[in-house]
Amino acid sequence: MKRKYIRGRTIEKHIKEQMKDPAFKKSWHEIDTEFELIESMIKAREKAGVSQTELAKRIGTKQPAIARLERGGFNKATVETLKKIAYALNAKLVVKLQTKSR
Repeated sequence: MKRKYIRGRTIEKHIKEQMKDPAFKKSWHEIDTEFELIESMIKAREKAGVSQTELAKRIGTKQPAIARLERGGFNKATVETLKKIAYALNAKLVVKLQTKSR
């Protein structure tokens, strides 16, 4: 069911309303990990004082590739690419499996 845009509603209110829909809630939580990864990559890059262009040079790619990753394009990123990014930002890539919380 498509919901109509309501002028003046904040994104937080919109998400809170949508979370009442079990399918939306499930999908939202399935992408939490990706959001966390994106956020940590951007924060590490900014903390290091490195631009997207500089990071791209360090890992042997072009700036638009970094921009795509930071916009959520991790579904095609390899672990090797993520390791290169971590190394270039003087960080460590940590991948682990955890029990799902209910």
